[in-house]
Order: sequence, then C-alpha cells, then structure tokens
Amino acid sequence: MGNYRTVLVLVLVAVCLLAVAGVNAQPEQPVYPIGTISFETTNIAAGVGVSWGNGTFSFQGQKYPITVKGLGLASVGISKVNAVGEVYNLKNAADVIGTYVGITGGIAIAGGPKGILARNQNGVVIDIRATQEGVSLNLGADGFTINLQ
Repeated sequence: MGNYRTVLVLVLVAVCLLAVAGVNAQPEQPVYPIGTISFETTNIAAGVGVSWGNGTFSFQGQKYPITVKGLGLASVGISKVNAVGEVYNLKNAADVIGTYVGITGGIAIAGGPKGILARNQNGVVIDIRATQEGVSLNLGADGFTINLQ
C-alpha cells in the first residue's frame, strides 16, 4: 500500500508541474498571430532526443529562412516532423531567435500528430501543429532553438 501512495503522489506532482509549465507557455496579449512558421526536422532519440532541420518564418510580408535544433526528454525512436504554426508577441523579426521551451506530446507509428506550445526568452510564443513520420514516442518538456540563416 505504501508503494501505491508513493506512485500516486509522484503522478500528482508530475501533473501539477505540467499544468504550471503549460500556464507559463500561454501567449500574452495580443492573442492573434503576428507571423507564421513552417519547418521540417529529423528526430533521433533514445531517452534524450535531438532534432535538426530548416524552415521558413514569415513576418510583415517578409520570409526568413530559419534553422531549428532541439532537445527532448522522455523520447524514443526516429522520426521526421513537418510543422506549421502561428507566432505571437513579435515586435521585430529578430525576436523569433532564441531557445523555446514548452509542453509537447505525441506518438507516431508511421505517422501521427504532435502539438507544441512554446515560449522563448523574448516572450515570443509559437503554437505549432506537426505531423510525424516514423516510429517515435515523446512525452514531457521539449526545448528547441530557432536561428535566422
């Protein structure tokens, strides 16, 4: 019975941490997208995963090439991710540069959905919808870095 309570407490703590992290990743005003982003990455993971890829960031009628590099926890597998999303809280194009942290979740066996809501140190929030190809499982906090090329 003692092990059951310990597991229950750990699960509740994990849920609370995820809820707090999710609240911190919510966009501030304005709540409408100011830019868009699309990219493709390759992910390889065995506990801790790494990803890399390229894409395009659009803001005020301009398109900027970007690179994306990431790190994920609690990930297993190899997959390719095609992502599109909206970008919030931009003042200028350079604000998109930085390291993003957020909450993600997804499972893919030959293909499947993935969602990411993340914020960088400049307050920029990206809401990404992605499709995975390959075999992978990931849960937990992810981080990724975006740079302009």
